[in-house]
Amino acid sequence: MRAALTPVAVVGAGALGCLFGGLLARAGAAVTLIGRAAHVAAIRRDGLVLESAGRTETIPLAATENMSAVRGAGLLLFCVKSTDTDAVARAMAPDLSPTTVVLSLQNGVDNVERIRAQIRADEANEIFAGLVYTASQMAAPGHVRHTGGGGIVIGQLTASRRPDGADRALLDAIAALFAGAGVAARVSDDVAVELWTKLVMNCAYNAISALGVAPYREMVALADIRTVMSDAVREVVAVAAAKDIRLPESIVDAAIKLADGMPMQISSTAQDIRRGRRTEIEHLNGYVVRAGEALGIATPVNRTLYALTKLLERRSAAS
Repeated sequence: MRAALTPVAVVGAGALGCLFGGLLARAGAAVTLIGRAAHVAAIRRDGLVLESAGRTETIPLAATENMSAVRGAGLLLFCVKSTDTDAVARAMAPDLSPTTVVLSLQNGVDNVERIRAQIRADEANEIFAGLVYTASQMAAPGHVRHTGGGGIVIGQLTASRRPDGADRALLDAIAALFAGAGVAARVSDDVAVELWTKLVMNCAYNAISALGVAPYREMVALADIRTVMSDAVREVVAVAAAKDIRLPESIVDAAIKLADGMPMQISSTAQDIRRGRRTEIEHLNGYVVRAGEALGIATPVNRTLYALTKLLERRSAAS
């Protein structure tokens, strides 16, 4: 019999991990954040500072650097950068309880498979995919600022791509847990399409925002940038179609309109560059380039955005 969904462990307590962990804790769930030393020290000392909708509050909750804190969790939110998926999943595997439900809330389309590959074959963990349409950033150690959006989509990646029975009930229970914390959560009947749709948005915005040091509203205000974004989207759509993922016909327009809901958002790639950190570009435009090569599909716009971002990343890390 599966255990309850609490306590909750958050692996990768950066901006999104702290936001969702803080909201769940505020709603009464027992939550442990697992993250970097500076954030852990600040949260242990002062609690998690959560800034959202013009309101700032302090939320007490547990925080640690020790991966063994995943032991006994009912639900594990996996919020690490896609570049760290394999290493972090491998590190948590020895302490992961077989009844723990893992929910990947990451950019990219292949994280569930990568997590599953690092967990011992005899474990029975359910690993679900999730995607986030929420913008947040760490304003200071232990201080998360919610800057836009507010929802998540979750689902099961299977051959049929449609959750049913016990898995559907479990996904509904996870959605209810988030809803109780004020987070709009929807269970998708085809989360693969949802993941690729999010990949489209990331490929359209992340690199250009970083290269231009520009918020989304300024990007879409320029016709030439909208053209580059649209061409990048069409390449992703072509790669997805070759993988039997059929994206909505309106996805180019939807990508441009995303800026309406997050006008001042600076992409996570831009934020990583600013901090001199490794970006997720390998798992965004870079993934599309590699998949396109394997399928014989040209992706020149995504290749250009990927290559320029890698150059910017290297120069940022060296400065």
